[in-house]
Amino acid sequence: MDLQKPPPAPSPPEGCLVVAIRLPVRIVVLVLVVPVRMVWDALVVTGRFLRDTVLRPFGRALLWAGKAVFVWPFVGLWRYVLVPAGRALGWLGTVFVVVPAGWLHRYVLTPVGQALAWLARGVGAGFGWVYARVLTPVGHALTWLLKGVGAVLAAVGLGVYTAVAWLVRYLLVVPARWLYTWLLAPVGRAVAWCVRGLGWLLGVLGTGAGLALYWTARVLFVLPALALWRWVLAPVGRFLAVVAREVGDALGHAWRVAGRISRAVGRALGTLFRWIFVEPVRWVYRSVLTPVGHVVRDAVLRPVADGVRAVGRVSREVLASARATVRQARADVRRMLFGEARQPAPVDRREPSGHDTRTLGRSTTALTKD
Repeated sequence: MDLQKPPPAPSPPEGCLVVAIRLPVRIVVLVLVVPVRMVWDALVVTGRFLRDTVLRPFGRALLWAGKAVFVWPFVGLWRYVLVPAGRALGWLGTVFVVVPAGWLHRYVLTPVGQALAWLARGVGAGFGWVYARVLTPVGHALTWLLKGVGAVLAAVGLGVYTAVAWLVRYLLVVPARWLYTWLLAPVGRAVAWCVRGLGWLLGVLGTGAGLALYWTARVLFVLPALALWRWVLAPVGRFLAVVAREVGDALGHAWRVAGRISRAVGRALGTLFRWIFVEPVRWVYRSVLTPVGHVVRDAVLRPVADGVRAVGRVSREVLASARATVRQARADVRRMLFGEARQPAPVDRREPSGHDTRTLGRSTTALTKD
C-alpha cells in the first residue's frame, strides 16, 4: 500500500493564444465582478441580520399566538370537556346497553338458540332417513336405466360414424389427394420458380440503383460536410472552447479575489461601527442600565414574585381540597347506587398478617409456628 501522495498529473502545454487571452480576460472580469461580489456580501449580511433580529422573533411570536389561538383551546376542550363527557357516556352505555344486552343474550337468546338447534337436528335426521331409504334406491335404478340407454345409443352412433367415415374417405379424401399430387403441386412448383427468378432480377436492379444513389449522396453531401467539419467547425469550436474555459477560470479567480476584498472592506466597516455605536452602547448598558436593573429587581420584582408565588400556593391548596371533596362525593354516589365494594376473603397464608418483619426469636415461620 502506497502511503505517499502521488504527484499531480502534468498539465498539457498551453499555446501562445491561451497566454495572450488569459491576462486581459482576467483583468476585465475582475473589474466587473468586484462590485457584484460586494453587493452580494452586503445583501447576505443584511439578510442574516434581518433573520436574527426580525424574522426569527416574529416567527416565534406567530408560533406562540397560533398555539394560544388554535392549540391550547382545543387541548382544554379535549382535556376538561370531551374526556369527562366520553367517560360519562361510556359508563351510561355500560349500564344501560351492555349489561341489558348481556342479560338478554344469556337468559333469552341462548335458550331460544339451543331449542332451534335441537329442532334443526331433528329435521336433519328426518331428511337423512328419507335420503337413505327413498332417494338412494330410486337414484340407483335411474342410473342403471340410463347406462343401458347409453350403451344402445353408443352402438348406433359407432355404426353411423363408421359408414360416414367410409363414404367421406372414398368420395372426398382420395379424389382430393389425387388432384393435389398430379395437378396442383406441379403448377405450384412452376409458379414458385418464376417468382424466384423475378425476385432475383429485382434484387440485382435494386442493388445497382442503391450503389448509384450511395455514391451520388456521398459525393454531393457527405464529403463537403466532412470537409466543413474538419477544416472550419472543429478549429472554431476549439477556439471557442479555449475562450470559454479561460472566461470560466477568470470568473472563479475574480470571484475569490473579490471575496477577499469584500471581506476586508466588511471588517473595516465592522470595526468602525463597533467604535462608533457598539462600544458606547455597551458602556451605557454596563455602567447605567445594569445597576438600575439590579435595584428594580431587588426592590420591586422580587417582592412581587414572592407575592405571586404565595397566591399560587394558596390556589393549589384550594384546588386540591376541592378535588378531594369531588372525589369523596363521587365515591358516595357510587356507594349509594351500587353498594359497598366486595371485600376479598381472607386466606391463610401461614405468614405474619402485620407489617412486622420476621425475627429469629419469634415463631413466625412454617417450622416453628404452633
